[in-house]
Amino acid sequence: MNDRKHRRNLGQNYLIDPVILFEIERAINPQNNNLFFEIGPGTGALTGQLMGQNIKVTAMDLDKKNVDMLMEKYSDANHEFLHGDVLRESLEFLRISKHRIVGNLPYNISTQIVLRLIKYFNEIEDMHFLVQKEVAQRICASNQSGDWGRLGVKVAAFFKTSILFDVPPESFDIKPKVQSSFIRLIPRSMPLIMLDELNKFSDLVDQSFANKRKGIKNNLKKLNIDFEKLKINPLARAEELSIENFIAIFKTISI
Repeated sequence: MNDRKHRRNLGQNYLIDPVILFEIERAINPQNNNLFFEIGPGTGALTGQLMGQNIKVTAMDLDKKNVDMLMEKYSDANHEFLHGDVLRESLEFLRISKHRIVGNLPYNISTQIVLRLIKYFNEIEDMHFLVQKEVAQRICASNQSGDWGRLGVKVAAFFKTSILFDVPPESFDIKPKVQSSFIRLIPRSMPLIMLDELNKFSDLVDQSFANKRKGIKNNLKKLNIDFEKLKINPLARAEELSIENFIAIFKTISI
């Protein structure tokens, strides 16, 4: 397998545009004593931008060649480079202290990564990711946009989100076939549900969007919810409901 095909299989599109890298660094705004967890550092273009006085970077990459290269490049610094799959490896080190999480996420698993990180909500200071534009719109959506769905609802229960800027394919060494966006996720000071309720809330959201053509009452008919009492139109489709509506429904079934 040639290197280009190998990298495509791993979702490796390395950011090389110095202007975009500068904008990303400015958006992240690294501060003294920050702890960063970088997902998919690649050859270290963003990694080097993060490093500064009393800043520690822990980075995880699926490609061992990248990990070995970064370990050698930064051998004299207080940083850690891990070989592994972020969806499978233990991330318990995040619980030691609050981390800022960053990454140019592999587009084929970016949604799964974001959903997994919700479980570490209490250990996250903020998150900044480069993802496919379509995924960014879904993560940062609301019921006022056409991209509101399962992903956006689950994320919105814990984070306030925003799309900071778009990144064109020409900014990568191997041009992706899609547009990209750089996004920010900031933990809510008080999450809308408790972390130990996440699985139950996710099940409710999945049921709500099970059949997009049906109204919310039809999709949740087994739960016997009094939508009139909640002041929610039972004929409204799931994408028409706000995050507050979903929380209100969830609280009625959690009593």
